Amino acid sequence: MYSGHVAGAVYARLNLPARFILIGPRHFPRGAQMAILSEGAWRTPLGDAPLDSSLASELRAACPLLREDSVAHASEHALEVQLPFLQRRAGDFRFVPIALGNVRYEDLEALGHAIAKVVAAASEPALLIASSDMNHYESDAITRVKDGHALDRILALDARGLFDVVQREKISMCGVNAAVSVIIAARDLGAANAELVRYATSADVSGDREEVVGYAGVLIR
Repeated sequence: MYSGHVAGAVYARLNLPARFILIGPRHFPRGAQMAILSEGAWRTPLGDAPLDSSLASELRAACPLLREDSVAHASEHALEVQLPFLQRRAGDFRFVPIALGNVRYEDLEALGHAIAKVVAAASEPALLIASSDMNHYESDAITRVKDGHALDRILALDARGLFDVVQREKISMCGVNAAVSVIIAARDLGAANAELVRYATSADVSGDREEVVGYAGVLIR
């Protein structure tokens, strides 16, 4: 109810392929730090969304840091909230989920380069989706300033700058590692610009401006 209109504004702008790589945070301290799943399907109220076993296998081969691990995904919501949008708009599709915990920047670089290598060599196009909230549980005014710092780096496609500013300014952007790895992959694949489609905070829905969460929808091309 808070972030859906931001995500929806992004999906409305896209011609969606049939393959997706979803990357997001691992909110709970369980499972591998860089966790991938290769087999099966995820079930939502709209039906089952199948995993892309062949694409996952290629990603594991390209990035040995990835670990096949269901524990990291078992209680995680950041990727599954994207699936209803894909189920409504993409038709038949397959996806690979990657959940990232506390990961060094150098390992995020390795992941981003590996994703780009696999996507560039694939016979079918794949869309990269980084799932993340922005700043959490501070006032609306503070959150908008902090999120502005992070968005400046995202829009500049500055992966290292994003990683550093989130730490330096104490921005509680849960999926910063996902965004960093996607920016690195996108740049390898030739992306030259990023566009902020929509920004909002939970206060825009709830009216509570004392403790909010920020949301941003960005397209990278």
